[in-house]
Order: sequence, then C-alpha cells, then structure tokens
Amino acid sequence: MDSLQIFILAIVQGLTEFLPISSSAHLILTPMLFGYQDQGLGFDVAVHLGSLLAVTTFFRHELLDMAGDFFRSVIKGAPPTQNSQMVWLLILATLPIMAAGLLFFSEVEHELRSIWVIAAATILFGLLLYWYDRNGSRTRDEYSTSWRDALIIGLFQVLALIPGTSRSGITITAGMMLGLTREAASRFSFLLSIPTIVMSGSLVTLELIIHQEPVDWQAMLVGALFSFVSAYLCIRLFLHVIDRIGMLPFVIYRLLLGAVLIWIAL
Repeated sequence: MDSLQIFILAIVQGLTEFLPISSSAHLILTPMLFGYQDQGLGFDVAVHLGSLLAVTTFFRHELLDMAGDFFRSVIKGAPPTQNSQMVWLLILATLPIMAAGLLFFSEVEHELRSIWVIAAATILFGLLLYWYDRNGSRTRDEYSTSWRDALIIGLFQVLALIPGTSRSGITITAGMMLGLTREAASRFSFLLSIPTIVMSGSLVTLELIIHQEPVDWQAMLVGALFSFVSAYLCIRLFLHVIDRIGMLPFVIYRLLLGAVLIWIAL
C-alpha cells in the first residue's frame, strides 16, 4: 500500500463509520474506484481501531461515569442510576448482532460484498432513514431508552451486517422510530458502536491469525492514526449540527451513491 492509498482509506473509514452512509460499503468500493488492490484484513482492523479510539475519547467522561456507576451497582449493591442502566441497555442492544455475527460472519464477508447488494441497501435504508427523520416524534433523549427500545435498536443493528446498510444509519433510524431526537439517537448509536466495533474487530483479528495473512505494521499504524483523527472530528461536528440540518443531506447522498453503483454494475 502506498501513502496515498493508506490516507484515503483511513479518512474514508473514519468519516463513514459514524455518518449514516455505510463504512463497509465505502471500504469495499474505494479500492474498486481507485483501482487499488483489496487492503486486507489487517488494515481493516487498524482503521476500525482508530475509529474505536475516537469514539471512546469523545465520550470519555460519559464512559467513566457509566463504568463507575455500573461497578458500584454490581459490586457494592448501590442503587441503579441512569449511567449504570445505560451500560445494561448497551449490553442488551449488542447481543443480537453478536449472535448474528458469529453465525453468519463467513456469509457476510464472502457472499454479500457485491455492488448490487450495496446499491440496494444504500437506497432502501436511506429511504427508511428519511421516513423516520420526517415522521418520528423526536421528543426523547437517550436516557429515556427502555429495555424494549434497546432490544429493538439491537435487532435493527443486525441489518448492518448487509454491506451498504450503515450501522450508524440503521441504529439512528431505529432510535428516531422509537421517538428519540436526532442527537439522542446518534449518541446512543455511537455509544453502541463501542462494543460492536470491539466484537467485529476481534472476529476479523481471529480470522487474520488463523489465515496468517502478512501484516504491514507501518500501514496499520498510519491508517489507525488518520482514522482516529477523521472519526473524532466527524463525531464532534455531526452531533453539533444534526438537530439543525436533519438527515436529508445524507439521504440524498445515499440515493446518488446507489444510482452510481447501479450504473457501475450495468
């Protein structure tokens, strides 16, 4: 991998991991569009690690509060708080994709990575995002999420195994469907990305070890760094403006991207 390829793929991953436009689709499509060879599993792990560090850094204060309250409630029997409750909700919301990922990891990695699948998912779930952005009540914050809500969001997240769906896009859609504001749905989605990225990264790392693929450590380090910077800036800007601009710009982008993909496939 040359320096430009590393930079482009890392920036693409960092931006698209948290925007509702599908990072997996862009990581598949970018090498196709630029004529690059597939970047390999090792680099995918590195850029996802950069994204993971970005979201944990951004939410570091919330995560420390959640961890403290969670362990006090579990170990010391302290009364549950909003923070400790949120930890349980994130665990519950992660279980469906954990089960689905373990069962269908091979099929997702090797059988669904086609332009037609990406195009269909990009358009379909973009329209679904638009529908609930326009019609959701958007009156609740993320701390009003119930056990039922968390499970529903978790079940929606399973759809993100389909390339082109967008993990953040489908979980934000589910949140708005349940009445969360745009920012609240986004914050819950970003917090939910932490255990999800850890899980998916662990699976890919295991496959990397099993197949003993060669690793370019310098490319991985640089890729993780650029992914971290772009993802952090993306989260910060997205949460700052999303309640004002809405989801329409991302929906339009998804529809245009889907149309381009269909044109390429034809």
